Amino acid sequence: MTMFSRSSAALVLTGALFAAGCSEKPQSPAEKMAAASVPGAPPDGAKDIAAKEATESEVKLSNDLIEFAYAYPREAARIPDLAAWLDNDREKQREALIETAKRDKDDAEKNGFPYHPHSHLQTWKRVASTPRFLSLSAEIDTYMGGAHGMHSFDSLVWDRNHAKRLKPLDLFESGEAFDRAVNDDLCAGVERAKAAKGIDWSRDPDSSFGQCPSASAQTIRLGSTDSKYLDRMTIAIAPYEVGPYAEGSYTINLPVTAAVVHALKDEYQRDFLPIN
Repeated sequence: MTMFSRSSAALVLTGALFAAGCSEKPQSPAEKMAAASVPGAPPDGAKDIAAKEATESEVKLSNDLIEFAYAYPREAARIPDLAAWLDNDREKQREALIETAKRDKDDAEKNGFPYHPHSHLQTWKRVASTPRFLSLSAEIDTYMGGAHGMHSFDSLVWDRNHAKRLKPLDLFESGEAFDRAVNDDLCAGVERAKAAKGIDWSRDPDSSFGQCPSASAQTIRLGSTDSKYLDRMTIAIAPYEVGPYAEGSYTINLPVTAAVVHALKDEYQRDFLPIN
């Protein structure tokens, strides 16, 4: 009888301890941050935890003077140095917008004209993420009180190996080398895109938009189909570059050929995969 009681007691105690262990709640982000901030914790512990918990960033501001919006994705928010650069860029764009808007509003009031709020709406999105690179692109809509707003583009690449922000063109030997590798394909792509809109592209060099644009002067987006290598590329062309405003913008997908890879700086060539 005594042996049975002791065995039962042991089983009850074991079950209680097991239940207590299972019921322990995981640490909240605030608790993790507090633990990482105590004396003796790794110096970058709190920063690393904050990065892992980061979500997409979106800031909006709208009033009688301006409309402003700036957003970037979670993948960028989780790279502290990149997030810091994006936050700084956001503040620069906001401050520049406010400064210009105040000046134009004062001018409008002095001359008896109506003032229309200025705007800057910018959204960064992930194009690709490979072991080495995070590729982002931005679409930007602005209005500064004229007859119409403007649509433009931006892009960047974050090099994880060197914790460094780059423009896609920085990966190539030079703008000229990039142009030699892609300009023929770009011109053909523009011609096809115009034809899809029912536009016959006059290539007369004396016409306003007869010249094929230089690829290196446009916005370059680098993408990936397998999340391992960069093997996709898009050239984004803003209004007025190859046609009047009414034509709008163009995004031309280009093949990553052997010529493109050959135009890269040596240290980046193995991170690209050309088509066969």
